[in-house]
Amino acid sequence: MFQQETTVLQWKKTTDTAVIVFSDGSVIRGQGCGATGQAVGEICFNTAMTGYQEILTDPSYAEQIITFTFPHIGNVGSNTEDTETSNTASGTVVRGAIFRAPVSEPSNYRSDQHFSDWLVSQNIIAMSNIDTRALTAHIREKGMVNAVIAHDKKGQFDLEKLKKLAAGWNGVDGADLAKEVTTADQYGWDEKGWDWKEGYGKNTEHGFHVVTIDYGVKRNILRCLADLGCKVTVVRAQTTAEDILALKPDGLFLSNGPGDPAATGIYAIAQIQSLVKSGLPIFGICLGHQILSLALGATTKKMHQGHHGANHPVKDLGTGKVEITSMNHGFTVQRETLPDNVEETHISLFDQSNCGIRLKGQPVSSVQYHPEASPGPQDSFYLFQRFLEDMEQYKKR
Repeated sequence: MFQQETTVLQWKKTTDTAVIVFSDGSVIRGQGCGATGQAVGEICFNTAMTGYQEILTDPSYAEQIITFTFPHIGNVGSNTEDTETSNTASGTVVRGAIFRAPVSEPSNYRSDQHFSDWLVSQNIIAMSNIDTRALTAHIREKGMVNAVIAHDKKGQFDLEKLKKLAAGWNGVDGADLAKEVTTADQYGWDEKGWDWKEGYGKNTEHGFHVVTIDYGVKRNILRCLADLGCKVTVVRAQTTAEDILALKPDGLFLSNGPGDPAATGIYAIAQIQSLVKSGLPIFGICLGHQILSLALGATTKKMHQGHHGANHPVKDLGTGKVEITSMNHGFTVQRETLPDNVEETHISLFDQSNCGIRLKGQPVSSVQYHPEASPGPQDSFYLFQRFLEDMEQYKKR
C-alpha cells in the first residue's frame, strides 16, 4: 500500500478535488487542475527541471501519467512553439500529470497562455498538493504502477469503481502504441531549429533525402534533420520497405515512440530487416533503437522504473566521453542477446543498461537516448552529423 507523508506539505488544506487510485486500492488525494474527468495509465516519474510542455507533448508518453519531481511547474507558462507532437499526430496522448506545488504563475516573455489553461486545452488531467517525493520513492521500490487519476471540482469520487478500472487495465507491457500516434498521412518536413531572433526557420536546401518512419516522432528530431539541410519525408509506422525504397531515400531514420517494442515489431521488424539488407544508412532513436535491435536479433524487456529525465549520464564506449542526455523509455535492449555482428556503443552510467548499438561493417546505428533534446546542451549532436557522414560515404560508393 502507498504511504504518503502528508506532513511535508506546506499548502493550506482545502477540499480534495483530485485523486490517484492504485490497482491495490491505495488512494492519494490532492488538488485538481487541468481537465476534469478520469484517465487510467502507468505512473512514471520525470526528473527534468525544465521542459514540462515538451515532456507533456512527447508522443512517447502515450498512456502514461507523469510525476514531475521538480516542485515548481508552470513558471514559464506555455506557448505555441514548445510542443513535440508532430503536425499530423492526433493531439496530446499523455494520460495525466502530477505536481507537488500548485501551478505557478507564468513569468516568461515567450508565454502566451497560463499553464493551467493549457492543460485544459490539451485535455490533460492533473493534480497538485501531494508528496511527489514519496510517490517517486514508491515507484523506485515497486516499479511503474497502473493507476487512475481523476479530477472533479466537487470532490466526488467512486473509489471502488476507480480501483476496478485501475486493476482491470492491461498496461503498457505488450501494447503496440506506435500505431496510435503515428501520422495518418505521409508528409514532408522543412522546419529548422529555433533562433532567438526569428523563431523556427525553414530549410530551403535540397540535400540528402531522409525518410523517417514515424513511431511517434518528436518535432525537434525532424528539425535536427532539417538543420543538416536534409529533405525529410515522414511516413506511417506500417509503411512497407518496398514503399519506402520507392521514395529513393539516401538514409532512413527510425523514430522514438511509445509502447512495447516487441508488439510494434510484429509488423516493423520484417520491414526493417529488408531496409538493412538494402545497404542504406540507418539511424534510430529510443523506440527506433529498440526495434532496430530486435530486427538485428536482440531482445528487449520491461524496465523496473524506466529512465525519464534530462540528466542521465551516458558513456560513449568508443571515445570514453560522457554525455549528459535526455531519456524517456520503459523498455531496454538486453545486451547479452546482441548478436556477434552488432557492437554496443553506449551505456548508461546510472544502471549500465544498453544505450547504443552499431552494425559492424554497415552504416546502421541507434541510441536509446534523445540527442535532439539538448540537455548537455549539445553533447550528443554529433550523432546527427555522423548520420550525415554515413550518407555522404554511401553516396560515394
